[in-house]
Amino acid sequence: METPETPVFEEFDPASDCDCPGCALARQHLPPRPGAVGHPAAHRVLAVTTVATAALGGAPALPAAAAPDTAQRPGVPAGDEPDTPQGSAAPLHGPAGRPAQGPTVTEAPPITRAEIINRAKKWVAAQVPYSMSAYWSDGYRQDCSGFVSMAWNLPGNEWTGTLGRFGDRIAKEDMQPGDILLFHNPVSPQSGSHVVLFGGWTDYTHSYYIAYEATRPHARRQATPYAYWSHSGQYLAYRYKGLIPGTGGSVPEPVPEPVPQARTPYPGAASFGPGANNEYVTLLGRMLVERGARSFYTSGPGPRWSDADRRATRAFQLAQGWTGADADGLPGPRTWALLTTGGGRDITTGAAGPPAPSSPGVPPFPGRAVFRPGAVSPQVTLLGRQLVQKGFGRYYTKGPTPRWGEADRRAVEAFQRSQGWRGASADGYPGPETWRRLFAL
Repeated sequence: METPETPVFEEFDPASDCDCPGCALARQHLPPRPGAVGHPAAHRVLAVTTVATAALGGAPALPAAAAPDTAQRPGVPAGDEPDTPQGSAAPLHGPAGRPAQGPTVTEAPPITRAEIINRAKKWVAAQVPYSMSAYWSDGYRQDCSGFVSMAWNLPGNEWTGTLGRFGDRIAKEDMQPGDILLFHNPVSPQSGSHVVLFGGWTDYTHSYYIAYEATRPHARRQATPYAYWSHSGQYLAYRYKGLIPGTGGSVPEPVPEPVPQARTPYPGAASFGPGANNEYVTLLGRMLVERGARSFYTSGPGPRWSDADRRATRAFQLAQGWTGADADGLPGPRTWALLTTGGGRDITTGAAGPPAPSSPGVPPFPGRAVFRPGAVSPQVTLLGRQLVQKGFGRYYTKGPTPRWGEADRRAVEAFQRSQGWRGASADGYPGPETWRRLFAL
């Protein structure tokens, strides 16, 4: 068998500059340490470089990171673009990164739909961290193609350039749980190649489905617009060739159709805004996406209120011709009524909306990339000094420095908690709202 060419492109990473719990968790992880050995559950990252290539009989070749596809991802700060390329086709791996089997083969082992979904659920429940170089305890690589290889129980780790040979093309109307949606771009492979496992439609309109996927910071299950958030028109549906009838265990749970939006009363202003984390924020985001706000979301609407929700809401309000306090980006009863009943005008600008207004004397937010472990920047010193001035300096033993450290994180967390925030809202990493409140007079 001819050895597949090593891919040199980036898997599409939906994570962005949002405030959802997943992205908050990602910001707490250090980059993988070269040469580190061990299981992820032991808080180590297994670095696998030339082993897989050698096992395939080829010369060592490392996948090269591609330039960020910023043109395809509006509203994503350059500092938050993904920097992890996809791993190449490789055998399953055992302890210490040693290949457990020979090169990958083309056979499609038999499996039922229920078994596929149940295998995917195990990674979601374990929150397997995303990595193109680490391998989970079952031997599969922890990126999007490794995830599907695992769910389909393939004999090795495939990549988006080879997964298609294990499936047959199908139409959207024929999709069922266990099928996949695959985007591989051989002409410009750095432009968003990705693959997700289809878990079933969320309602009769077939505009949203449950997607199981490996992405930053870890494997997840999430309602997703068909076919995907970005590059939607380039995804192709495949059905696994080795699929056999039968349940093979528990049947995948049916996805209940949501209550019609018109029956959802306005939950109150307290359900929205900084620190809010509830189902109504998710519902708001989905309604806004249906009204033309998809470009505002790079990782999908979620329960944690983010600036994407604010900008999308404001764009909808502006589309109604509202101005001033009526277009503040926070949904009131009138905004909610139009969204839940389908009334009003859709968003047609396509722009990601203006940035949040700054209070007088507040310096521009420099971006989340400045406040990550090991980062060195004068903005870190500026942040630390402001925390000391606000009365949150007890964590500093030597005073604020340009290097981001645990003292900075704990001081920011204390400030966030003083605002009444909890959970992912008080993770110790400053976002635009934390920055604004900290520097506001």
